[in-house]
Amino acid sequence: MSSFNEIIASQKLVLVDFSADWCGPCKMLAPILKQVKDEVGDAIKIIKIDVDKNQSLASQYQVMGVPTLILYKGGKQVWRQSGVLQKHELVQLIQSHL
Repeated sequence: MSSFNEIIASQKLVLVDFSADWCGPCKMLAPILKQVKDEVGDAIKIIKIDVDKNQSLASQYQVMGVPTLILYKGGKQVWRQSGVLQKHELVQLIQSHL
């Protein structure tokens, strides 16, 4: 498996979902992210990071609450937000960075 830094350095857009199994809003966001992936296809890679299993990574990226979504393009953070977004908001955001 590639390291997290290699993944986010991809030239493809990478959306990182920092979440936790116990988090209600994270559970609400999961099917939305699947719908987003279905709509935008290979234009983006979506990865889920469990903050409980990856505490050092969550700390390194200063994730204070879940869910936190961070969008990377070419290894650089281009957008970040905590909380649940609707599918159309995420699709619009992703398309604006393609």
